[in-house]
Amino acid sequence: MTNVVLESLLKPLEEFYKPSFVEEIAINHGGEVWMRIHGAKIPWVAYDAPALSKQYLVDLIHTVANIYERPFDPIKGIPVVYATLPGDHRFSAIAGPNVQYDENDVTGGVALNIRGGGVKETSFENYHIAPGKKLLKVKPRNNVRPDDPYERLMDAINNGSPILISGATATGKTTFLNHMLTLIDQNSRVITVEDAREIHVPQKNRVHFVLSRTEQSNNFNYARLLDLVVRMTPDVVIGGEISTDNAAVLWEMLGTGHDHFYTTIHAESAEAAYSAFADRILHTQPAHDRTDLIAEMKKKIRVVQLSRDGALRAVTEVV
Repeated sequence: MTNVVLESLLKPLEEFYKPSFVEEIAINHGGEVWMRIHGAKIPWVAYDAPALSKQYLVDLIHTVANIYERPFDPIKGIPVVYATLPGDHRFSAIAGPNVQYDENDVTGGVALNIRGGGVKETSFENYHIAPGKKLLKVKPRNNVRPDDPYERLMDAINNGSPILISGATATGKTTFLNHMLTLIDQNSRVITVEDAREIHVPQKNRVHFVLSRTEQSNNFNYARLLDLVVRMTPDVVIGGEISTDNAAVLWEMLGTGHDHFYTTIHAESAEAAYSAFADRILHTQPAHDRTDLIAEMKKKIRVVQLSRDGALRAVTEVV
């Protein structure tokens, strides 16, 4: 009986996630579905879906949680639900104050992903590996950094290198980050992780996760957030300002292999930015070796240093 109830409730969604050419679907708010198409030049395509209202989506999450006996309480408990739907489709969803799309979601939004089910016919050749054939270099990054600072910055943005925007208070870190986002492909899927909404994302395919350090009442923490971000398959990940609470998770998130990972930190120089990031990680994960950690950061992360003198704001380092 439970499967009958679930299959009936899923009917409005099936036309979007069941076709074989669909890799996954993403819903960031009621009334719209983004479909990720296998092999498409523009992988994410949006469709209006008025039947998929916010209330319908929240009811669906509650139903999935009940059927699969998952805890779900966006206000006082766990606001995320993971399950495998009939047909082996992987379901990831969140509702409540920790997820937002725009100003209409200040009191709580909803977002979910459903990935394609079943094992599709494939072979090693589909992964471009064969006897005597050289392996492909997918998204190779140029390890040679241009001499010109502007070119170094644009090179980092274009090739998806992680960027840490550093500066003291009122140097314009968030404003600078907001401008950087306008240079990213408008078809990208962007996920932000903040303790308060400050980042303005021009890309329509976006989700904002909010984990307040002062007003948190449920059981949503940074470990659960990391797991959810990975399941939501972003093209771009934006972290809020690095703190002792989020540093370790942001560093782990950076290691998940996503391109275009951007975050900010309060520091007076690029060298100090690496040190501050490491020290915040060590605050919760003291087992790391500080010297090794900073050396690894310098290999992976570009730092853009902002400085201020009165009304003058300037980029003073790009490393």
